This record gives sequence, structure tokens and C-alpha cells, in this order.
Amino acid sequence: MPGAQESRARVARRIATAAAYGGGGLGLLGVGLVGVLLTESKLAIQAIGMLDGDPPKANGVYGEAFADGTEPQPPLVLAFLGDSTAAGLGVLRARETPGALLAAGLASVAERPVRLVNVAFSGGRSVDLSGQLELALPHHPDITVIMIGANDVTRHSPAQLAVRQLGEAVAALRANGSEVVVGTCPDLGTIKPVRPPLRWVARRLSRQLAAAQTIAVVEAGGRTVSLGSLLGPEFAARPEMFAADRYHPSAQGYATAAMAVLPSVCAALGLWPEEERPAGQVPGEAVLPVAVAAAAAAGRSGTEVAAVGADGTVRRWALLRQRLRVGLPAAGAAEPATDGATGPGTADDGATAGRPAAAPGSADDGAADGSPADGNTSASSHAAAGDA
Repeated sequence: MPGAQESRARVARRIATAAAYGGGGLGLLGVGLVGVLLTESKLAIQAIGMLDGDPPKANGVYGEAFADGTEPQPPLVLAFLGDSTAAGLGVLRARETPGALLAAGLASVAERPVRLVNVAFSGGRSVDLSGQLELALPHHPDITVIMIGANDVTRHSPAQLAVRQLGEAVAALRANGSEVVVGTCPDLGTIKPVRPPLRWVARRLSRQLAAAQTIAVVEAGGRTVSLGSLLGPEFAARPEMFAADRYHPSAQGYATAAMAVLPSVCAALGLWPEEERPAGQVPGEAVLPVAVAAAAAAGRSGTEVAAVGADGTVRRWALLRQRLRVGLPAAGAAEPATDGATGPGTADDGATAGRPAAAPGSADDGAADGSPADGNTSASSHAAAGDA
């Protein structure tokens, strides 16, 4: 195992252990680095600027056409928790938010309507998950997606506390019958306007947090998908993937992330075909100790980590898997039915919400083509120096 990965596994296990047993003294930063990160963060914010406004409301029922059968099923309930990456800050249309994309994709795979309940908000940290749970649990979600971590890094939350809060949220959801998929902390070192030494510090801290999150989530009965540097290589080669501030990804970024998460969401509900070959015979798949799998996933974007066993009860060992990315539904499937007080934004032009993806290639190649047909370049919020 490479030295960096081995070190990351040790740190992740140490943070996760402290989270489980209430240990202290394991903050995300040493005292000497706090001042550096604060100073560099302020400079990055000045160079980048911040987004204004609220994300579009995307709550509602997706795939209502599937309710027209002879034996219609009630909608699956998909809950979204987390920060502005989960909320969809920066895009102009409801259908471009990750919640809408995943709801439409899940409806297409399940051939069943899906009700989206998104309670995420900008600036959300792990400490906010308990309040978001109070809003989501009354809806009895069948599947919950959590995207969290960036603000825990940028606001210097103690790592063991953030990981404990995430683990408690996953455990509460599982106890209430919801499957859980967590998109772990993105690699904040991929953001171009963030310069060294902040870039180096941000990369190290975000990957450590992502690995520790994975351990806590798997041990609480959920599964994770590494967002990592999923967007980095493709964005570096294609400037149009960025908004005007050169910092936030466009709607295409949400589509790319959604395509990476959708297979794991479907698999958690038993809707995704599993490989029949033994683990290890599938390229990019292995059974490893949880901490080792977590460390490996933190550096391999789009990688899923789940507990070994059909019921996910063997949690000292985890299955590391690279799932095939899939295309997202066209616009008609990505428009929710009006949901009363939480109705979505209006459908304005019938442009596709995501084209089918090309062959996935490697984890970090950014080769998922989920670009909206209208070429919208509004921003999302993978924040490294502000609120995500």
C-alpha cells in the first residue's frame, strides 16, 4: 500500500475512533496551520467572490408517468441533506440540482415515481445534520443522500466531532428504515484559484476527512461515494465548465456528480444489478479493512465503499467498488410535478437535463458527459474558501 494511502488510513481510523469514543485533541488543523489557512482563505475569497441568492426549489414528485400503470406504486421518498452542494446553489433551474437529477434517474431505474424532499442549505456543516433530520424523518425516506464536509474543513470544525455527527445522522436514518448514501468531502485542493500553501493544506485535510467519514458511515450501516477530485481534471481542460468566478462548477458539475452517485443510490435499494463474480475479479473492486478502503476511496473519485455482506452487517471489512456511471434522464423525466408549497421552479425550455454518459474510463478522468443541452454555466458550490 502506498505510503500516503497508509498514512491516510491511520489518520482516518484515529479520527473515526475519537469520534466513536469521544476523544479530543484531533482537530482538522494543528495550531500552526490555522493562521495560515485563515489568511489564505481570506485571500481566496477576495479573488473568487461569493454567490448570492438561494438554490431553486426542486422538491416534488418525479417520474409521475410511472404512476399510470395498472398497479401503481406509491412514490419512493428520496431525502437530501447537507450543504449547498446538496441544495443545488448556483444553478438556475430546479431540474439542474443534484436532487432533481437523482430523483429523475432513480424514477427511471425503478420505473416508479420518486418524491424528493431536500432539506439541505448553504453553509451547512455536520453539526446541522440533526436539525435537517428533524425535517426529513417525518417524510419516512426510503433512501437518503448526504453531501457534507467542505464547510467542516473551511470553518475548522474538529474532525472527530464532524465525523461523529455524520455517523449519528446515518445511524438515526438507518434506525428509521432509510438506506443512506453519503457523498464524502470533496478534494478542496482541486480548486484553481486556491493557491499554495492553502491548496496543499486543503487537499490533505479534505481527504483525511473524507476517509474518516467513510469509516463512520460504513460502520453506521450506510455506504459512501467519493466525490474527491471528480470534477478537477475535466474542469481544468474545459474552462466552460466553470462559472464566471473560475471557482464554482456549472450545472454540468452537478450532472457529473449525480452520475457518480446514482448507481450507489440504486444499489442501496436493490435496484442495481450486482456483479456475480467474486470480489477482486472485477477491475477496481476489492475487499479491504474499512480504514484501508476508506483511504483508497479518498484518492479515487467516484469510488463506492460499503460493508461486506448482503445485509451490510460485516463492518470491519468493506467492499471498494468502481461502479459504471450512467446517463441521466432527458428533461421530461427531470421535471417534478408541482408539490404545493414546495413546488419547483418552472420548466422553461425542455432542454435535456443530462445526456447519456460516455464510457466511464478511470475514476479521475472526468469523462462523464452529463452536460445540459442549453449549456448553462451557472455555478454550484464546491467551496474551498467559503460556504458550500
